[in-house]
Amino acid sequence: MHSLDTYAADKLERLGAASLLRRLKPTRRSAGAYVERDGRKLLSFSCNDYLGLAHHPAVKAAAQKAIEVHGTGAGASRLVTGDHPLLSELEARLARLKGTEACVVFGSGYLANTGVIPTFAGKGDIVLVDELAHACIWAGAQLSGARIIAFEHNNTDHLAELLAEHRSSARHAIVATDGVFSMDGDIAPLDWLSAVCEANDAWLLSDDAHGVGVLAEGKGSAALFPEAQVPLQMGTLSKALGSYGGYVCASQAVVELLKTRARTLVYTTGLPPSAVAAALAALDIIEADPALTALPLAKARAFTKAVGLPRATSPIVPVIIGKAQDALDASKALEAEGFLVVAIRPPTVPAGMARLRIAFSAEHPDAEIARLAELVKPYVKARA
Repeated sequence: MHSLDTYAADKLERLGAASLLRRLKPTRRSAGAYVERDGRKLLSFSCNDYLGLAHHPAVKAAAQKAIEVHGTGAGASRLVTGDHPLLSELEARLARLKGTEACVVFGSGYLANTGVIPTFAGKGDIVLVDELAHACIWAGAQLSGARIIAFEHNNTDHLAELLAEHRSSARHAIVATDGVFSMDGDIAPLDWLSAVCEANDAWLLSDDAHGVGVLAEGKGSAALFPEAQVPLQMGTLSKALGSYGGYVCASQAVVELLKTRARTLVYTTGLPPSAVAAALAALDIIEADPALTALPLAKARAFTKAVGLPRATSPIVPVIIGKAQDALDASKALEAEGFLVVAIRPPTVPAGMARLRIAFSAEHPDAEIARLAELVKPYVKARA
């Protein structure tokens, strides 16, 4: 056996012993938040398609039409020949939604964060990151070569202390956070973060992947804090918009610099036209139907009330279990009852904080939410 194979096999064995081994499971998604896995139909509470738009007839029709007109792929990097006309239209629409001068679309949310941070930070700079921020924020910070400093989750006092200590020795400072935290469902205090950043000449980056489309009539988490200054608003097309891709909304100058210097845009093929057209159709629906955008949070709050958890602030509700194997066992028990609620384990969450991450969709039937709540109650009581 090659030494590489030996290393991989040993690592897999250790992960398995710790209940941390992951395996891909083929899953067929259908309308109504249902999936088929291992020959069974399950109601999924583990999908980020918060509005069910991935199967909306208008969204699918737009994608199909784009294929007929523009083909299946962009063909090249956007700066070469891959900047098809739909991209500029989408960027204008996203900028309007987020209230910024301009926008640039990336191939994914991960590519957006790993592109934007190194564009504006490097050696001699600091990047202060919320300790629970998404992995792609950490990856972007690491790629930048700047000094990385973690601050306590949503703790603006700790952030202010760190900036007071380190800001004067750094050329530039970026503060990076999730707008809605993907594993905890809570919302960053963007008003207070903004105030701390403004007082210390730091640039605030907020990842709104889980906020756009479902908070503030679809405008996202920053719109909950209208006085906040968030110069870098990142998001994705792959969750509430039901498509694929990422974006950064910012000033015209910031966007122009990203378009010419962000390596994850310059050196990768542009989004396929079908994904862009699908996102545009999704934005039409979101802007026309604010009641739809309110449903995921309303359903999450009905669930938290039923099980005795703190009132949900986003469509994401964590049920902390603790040990990884116990979380896997809980997920398996719910699957036996017809629910797909995937266990989330370290390193995605801190050690000892394995959980059920329950994501609510506008398509979830209220009766099924109530049934899920009854099944989850014992886990909540055990943790209490």
